Amino acid sequence: MEEFPLQKVAISGPTLASMIQRFSSFPGDVDGFIFGHVTQITTLSDDTSSSDNSASQITATITSFLCSGSTLSFYDAIGRINIPKVPSHNQNHHLLGWFSGRRQSALRPSMREFSVTNSLTKIPQFKFSIKNSSETLTPCVFVLFTTPLTDQLIHTHQHSAYQFNTSKKSFQPKSLDVVNIGPAFRGHYDNFVPNCALPLMNCSAMDEDSMTAKKERASDKKQLDLCAEGFQIERLRRLMGPEAANFTESLEELYEKMLAKAESLARLVESSSAKVLELENHNRKLRYKISRSAGLE
Repeated sequence: MEEFPLQKVAISGPTLASMIQRFSSFPGDVDGFIFGHVTQITTLSDDTSSSDNSASQITATITSFLCSGSTLSFYDAIGRINIPKVPSHNQNHHLLGWFSGRRQSALRPSMREFSVTNSLTKIPQFKFSIKNSSETLTPCVFVLFTTPLTDQLIHTHQHSAYQFNTSKKSFQPKSLDVVNIGPAFRGHYDNFVPNCALPLMNCSAMDEDSMTAKKERASDKKQLDLCAEGFQIERLRRLMGPEAANFTESLEELYEKMLAKAESLARLVESSSAKVLELENHNRKLRYKISRSAGLE
């Protein structure tokens, strides 16, 4: 990897948040795979003093991941890879490497993580091609998540990205760029695509639901018209303009009728409450008589 160093590792904000959420939702340490693609981007320069006005950089873009929920999911205690448990791609995205999540530990790779990454880069069947280039690359990206060594009131996570150098047998820290929406990230818009298509919708069921909703709205409107005594809402437009003085009389009449109905309803409730109180007093007297007769016996 010395001849093809990564300039940076890019990841979208939702993908990074999802990885942190999966790590925090499990009670212990976790590991998993990261998928995406590596692109060689050529940038032009207007520096006339240089003979070469173009420069290229290689960026690894993480588009998805797969979390195992535990450790030692595809390797043993000394870092040897169990090849059948390693997927070569996910949704047409290449295997860029793997990640590890550890709690209350230092933000630096361990000896086991070094051994696992070294073993992963030696498997030839996992090689993939670099976009806009004829060269190939092996899964050499490693992302580490940790939590602080001491308990804190605010729950925080730390993360860092590395590229494994096979010739020097060492990790090289790489900047982890979180891609957000904005003009500065316009070049990354084509790097993130949905992994699942929209499901097929049953149009007949939607038509039936819409018909049911229309019937319910018609029924509600009918009930409202009964309460308003046929006074349609469109008539309120006449309250604005020169006809307002002549139109307010009918609106006041409707308001008086509504007050009369409310007063009648209040009297009905009052009489019903009086009857309920009378029945409660009668039942209380009956219970008292029954208790006295039982005591005499």
